[in-house]
Amino acid sequence: MRKLILLIQAVFLMQLSMNTAMAKSTNKPTNKILKIGVAQEFENLNPLIMTMLTTTYLYKMANRTLVSMDHKGNWVPQIVKELPSLKNKKAVLKKGGKHGKYIVAHWEILENAKWGDGTPVTGHDVKFAWETAMLDTVTIGEKEVYTQITKIDIDEKNPKKFSFTYEKAKWDFSQLGTFYILPKHLEASVVKKHGKEPSGYEKNSKYTTDATNPGLYNGPYRIKEIKLGSHVELVPNKYFYGEKPKIQKIILRLISDTGTMEANLRSGEIDMISKIGLTFDQALVFEKKAKKNNWPYLAKFKPGLVYEHIDFNLRNEFLKDINVRKALALSVDRDKLTQALFSGRQQKAIHNVAPIDPWYTDNPKEIVLYKHSKRKARKLLKAAGWKINKEDGFRYKNGKRLSFQLMTTSGNRTREQVQSYLQNQWKKIGVEITIKNEPARVYFGETVHKAKYPAMAMYAWISSPENTPRATFHSKSIPSKKNNYSGQNSGGWKNKTVDDLIDKMDLEFNAKRRAEIASKILYHYTNEVPVYPLYYRSDISIIPKNLKGHKMTGTQFSATNTVEDWDLQ
Repeated sequence: MRKLILLIQAVFLMQLSMNTAMAKSTNKPTNKILKIGVAQEFENLNPLIMTMLTTTYLYKMANRTLVSMDHKGNWVPQIVKELPSLKNKKAVLKKGGKHGKYIVAHWEILENAKWGDGTPVTGHDVKFAWETAMLDTVTIGEKEVYTQITKIDIDEKNPKKFSFTYEKAKWDFSQLGTFYILPKHLEASVVKKHGKEPSGYEKNSKYTTDATNPGLYNGPYRIKEIKLGSHVELVPNKYFYGEKPKIQKIILRLISDTGTMEANLRSGEIDMISKIGLTFDQALVFEKKAKKNNWPYLAKFKPGLVYEHIDFNLRNEFLKDINVRKALALSVDRDKLTQALFSGRQQKAIHNVAPIDPWYTDNPKEIVLYKHSKRKARKLLKAAGWKINKEDGFRYKNGKRLSFQLMTTSGNRTREQVQSYLQNQWKKIGVEITIKNEPARVYFGETVHKAKYPAMAMYAWISSPENTPRATFHSKSIPSKKNNYSGQNSGGWKNKTVDDLIDKMDLEFNAKRRAEIASKILYHYTNEVPVYPLYYRSDISIIPKNLKGHKMTGTQFSATNTVEDWDLQ
């Protein structure tokens, strides 16, 4: 009898707990506080160093750049008055220099733009950021945005005005979305003391040692509190130059297991799930449940430029062989993969350029397409000298098994499902796959960043439309100890023709000819398979129905780029 009573009490308490959670989940968040779930922790808040999508999502709440891209894909001024162009004569094309022509562009920062401690943002901050990024001891993911500039001159009468002198006449000279500004009044002493040490600046930057210092931020919010492994708290920046943000406190809460993200939303622990939250399949299921049960949430999907892929480490003794890479590409049915995981609502990738990009092509006359064929894959491996061992089913050559380690971020259910699928498919052609995953902070901060993965690294790239792929394709963008691990060509792909095409693309002002160059680059990319494309991702967010002003972009510029417009009235 006592056991029955205890059981009834337990059921009652469980039901009470569920009802309480349900009640919490139906409470609409207000402008007093918004709690957002993120599945990955940032790696480094210093904008010169950051490479993770989570970090840029957070960064855009607290800082602004010279220019940005709006949700319609247009380049727009952000902390400057206007974009310089040849048309408005704020940019001038000049003869001379190593390349025969170069550009001088004139910029002006908004008069009321200030850092969070009240210090004005000036051209001195811009020049200091450029000088810091140019140091050989500082690790920069996309260094070209800085190295293309040879000189910065500041107006002696008005330090808000400055000019860039570019090394060459590049067509996209004003598209500086990843040119980040640093507060010289706080960071100059750090660079002076530690700038000559390899990685000395990033380790001692105030973004690392004093991240809640208001003077580090010039955006609508500033960071008030950071608890690693838990959350980041942001509050309005009283010196922000733009519209005063309406939400009084934003908390980014780390929930690394995407499987528990929805439970935290339903219990009221969070009010919203960021684009770095639910996996696509989870979002589809949530969308159906939310509609059926009339939950106060809206699932938003936006086709984007995110490209999920696997970097092949071309230093690997087996992956050096192009026939091995082609066999891996031929042996997987990616149509079945995307149908099984995403109900066909995310498209398989054939290369790095997404369908919404003007440079996208699926023309077999321009690129190499890999139609699923295990027969062709086995034929390639056999020709390369890899023979099946009937005892274990794997291939061997010179006594060595054809085996690769496949790495990705731990806790991401979709990526883990993809890993299992690939492991199974590649086993069918005699290739062994072992799996090792790491927390995102370690994986992106060290393993991918410094090309420490022994064979394969699964993750995503994102870029702006019509983006010259210098940072990911050019041989000078291979990260190494010598260049302090700058660049994002971590697989180590080298192709002299592609290098020349990228250099040529930079100087081509004719849009049609640029597209032709892009297709030539894609031919070499698809032909040599330095990277294995998986699928093009859509941006996903789960937001409260009463959240207004949230604009998804599909580009590397997150909805937080206009967080001051968010309103929970």
